[in-house]
Amino acid sequence: MGESFGNSFTVVVVAADDASLDRPQIWIALAKPSQALTLVLTAVPEGWTAEILDMELTDKQRRMLEGLNLKPGDVYRLTK
Repeated sequence: MGESFGNSFTVVVVAADDASLDRPQIWIALAKPSQALTLVLTAVPEGWTAEILDMELTDKQRRMLEGLNLKPGDVYRLTK
């Protein structure tokens, strides 16, 4: 049986490998931190880097993210 993704939001910061972006992107993964990096890195171009942003979400932020109706294992880019 496969490992569960969990049901918590993990915040991930993503940066382009060539600095073509003027600032990093913020992504959300509905997954355990140990899985979130891999999930986000599969959604961005090859060569980009990602790291977990160690932060506690507020109740308001959590409600907003719950409104996205993500399923376990889904990722979503918050910034453009």
